[in-house]
Amino acid sequence: MAPATGAHIIADSLRSLGVSTIFGIVGIPVIEIAEEARKVGIQFIGFRNEQAASYAATAYGYLTGKPGVCLVVGGPGVLHAIAGVGNSSANAWPLLLLAGSSETDLVSRGAFQELDAISLLAPHTKLALRPPGLDSIQSTLENAYRTSWYGRPGTAFVDLPANLIKGTMPNPSELPRLLPPPDPPKPGADPAKLFKITTLLKSAASPLVVIGKGAAYSQSEEPIRALIDQTQIPFLPTPMGKGVLPDSHPLNTASARSTALKNADVVLILGARLNWILHFGSPPKWRPNVKFIHIDISAEEIGKNAPRSADWGVVGDIGVVVPQLSAALKGWSYSSRPVDQSSRSFLHLLQTAKTKNKAAAAAKLDSGGKGRMTIATALSIIERTLHRLSPPERGSIVYISEGANTMDISRSTFPLAHPRLRLDAGTHATMGVGLGYAIAAHAAYNSSTAEARSGPGAERKKIVCIEGDSAFGFSAMEVETMARCGMDVLVFVVNNGGVYHGDADERGEWDRLRKQEHGGEGEGLRSTSLGFETRYEMIAEAVGGKEFFVRTAEELERATEEGYKEGRVCVVNVVVESGKEGKLEFGWQGNGGKKDGDGASKL
Repeated sequence: MAPATGAHIIADSLRSLGVSTIFGIVGIPVIEIAEEARKVGIQFIGFRNEQAASYAATAYGYLTGKPGVCLVVGGPGVLHAIAGVGNSSANAWPLLLLAGSSETDLVSRGAFQELDAISLLAPHTKLALRPPGLDSIQSTLENAYRTSWYGRPGTAFVDLPANLIKGTMPNPSELPRLLPPPDPPKPGADPAKLFKITTLLKSAASPLVVIGKGAAYSQSEEPIRALIDQTQIPFLPTPMGKGVLPDSHPLNTASARSTALKNADVVLILGARLNWILHFGSPPKWRPNVKFIHIDISAEEIGKNAPRSADWGVVGDIGVVVPQLSAALKGWSYSSRPVDQSSRSFLHLLQTAKTKNKAAAAAKLDSGGKGRMTIATALSIIERTLHRLSPPERGSIVYISEGANTMDISRSTFPLAHPRLRLDAGTHATMGVGLGYAIAAHAAYNSSTAEARSGPGAERKKIVCIEGDSAFGFSAMEVETMARCGMDVLVFVVNNGGVYHGDADERGEWDRLRKQEHGGEGEGLRSTSLGFETRYEMIAEAVGGKEFFVRTAEELERATEEGYKEGRVCVVNVVVESGKEGKLEFGWQGNGGKKDGDGASKL
C-alpha cells in the first residue's frame, strides 16, 4: 500500500465513522483535508463565512441525530466558528469542529494564523484535543465524534496542525479499521420512580405535557404520540417541538399557551428546559405550586429553576422513558377520570382561550394602515399558497425562520404534522442562522448523501427560509452557496426596513430622516433603521437564481407559487409596512403590556 498523508487518514477516518457531509471553508492547511474527503465520497459544502458553516453543521446534527462536521482554518476561522460552538452547546446539538493550525515547531513564534485554539475552546466544548501524531488521528477523531454525540450532545473540537495534515505515513495498512460508533446508550426510569410520577400524574387536576426540540431530536415522536392519545393529557409544543404531534391535534394548547401555563398543576416536560423560553418555571407565568416531572438526558437539568420538583425528575432518554410511562399508565386517561370542577374548569379555560386567540389572530390579517401588507398578512398569504401546493400532512416542506417579528409570527402561521420540519433561532435566540440552516436541511433531506427522513414516504423536501430583512443580512451571501450547490431553496425576505421595525413607509419621509441623520438636524434615523426597500432579491439574480420583488398580496401569491415550483434558488423580497416605535422585546416574552394574553404567536 502506498504511503498516506495525514489529510487522507483524516478523511478516511471520517468516512469510516459514518460522516457523509462536511460544512466549512477551505484554506491553508485544511484544503487538503477537504479534497481528500471528496475523493473518499464525502460531500463538502463550501460556505462564504465560517459562522454560517458552523451553524449549518449544528442544524445538520439536529436533523440527522448524528454529529454535524465543520472544517475551518485556524486562527480567524476558529474565531468565526465559535458561533457554532455556542449554538451547539445552547441547543444541545452534536457538532464535531475540525480546524487546521500552524506547525507544531512554530508554536509561540508568531506563525501564520497562530492561535492556541485548545485553550480557547476547552471551556466551551465537551472535549478539545490535538492528535500527537499520525498514528493517533483515528483514535482522536473517534473519541471526539463519540463524545459530541453521547450523553448531552454538544461540541467536540479537534486541532489539526499543518505538519500533521501534510505528514506521510509509510504503512497506513497497519492502522486498525474504524467502525461507526453504535447509537448512544439510552437510560430509562427505575420502577420506583415510575410509580411515583405516574401516581402524581393521575392525581393532577390540570396536567400538561410540554414537548421540546429535544423530543424531536431524539426521534421519539411515535411513543409520544401514543402517550398523548392514550392519556388524553393536553400538550404544549415549543417552537421546534412542533410536529412531534400534529399541530392540528385537538389536545394541542399552543394557541392557549398562557392559559395552559398559568393553570397547569402537574407538568411532564419532554425534551425542553425551564429556561427563558418557559419563563424559568416561575410565577406569574406558572402557578406558584406547580410540580414538574422533568425527563432529560442531562442530570444537571433536573430541578434547575424548580428545585422542589427535582424528586420527580428522571435522567433518561425520552425514547425509553415515554414507553415506560405509557405502560405504567395503561388503562388510565385524563378524559376518563372522575370529572370534578377543577378538571372541567381547566379544559374549559383552554378551549375558551383557543377560540378567543384564534379569532384575535385572524383579525390581525389586514392590509396595513398605509396600504402595505403587514407581516402577519404576508406570512398568511405565503402559508395559504404553500399549503395549497403541499398540505402539511404530506410533510414535504421544511420551514426555517429568523428575525424578531418574522420568526415570532411565523411560529403559529405555518402548522406542521411531522417533526424536524421547522428550525428557528433556538435557545440562544441566534440571528444569522437562517441560510446556514436552510443549506443543512437541504443536505440532510435532499442530497445524494441525505441522512434525515421525516414524513410519509420520506419524500423530497422543499426548503423554505423566511427571513427578516435584518436577519437576512447576517448571511446573505450564502445564497451563492445554495446556487453553486444546486439547491432549490425558496427564501423570503420580509422587508420592513428595520431591526424589529423600520422608520418610515414612504420614500420621501425616509429620505428626510436620513438627511437629518447626516446633516445633524433633528433626530434622524433610529438605531433600528435599515435601508428603504433595499433590493435584496438581486442577490439571487447575481448568482443565477430567480428573484421576485413584491409589494401586493397578488404579487406575493404569484411569486410564492412560482418560487415553490422553481428548480433553483429563489429570493422573494416582500415589502411590508414598517412597525411603530415601542418597547423592543420578543412577542412571546410578553413583558411590555399590562397583561400577557396567549397570542397565537407565542413560544
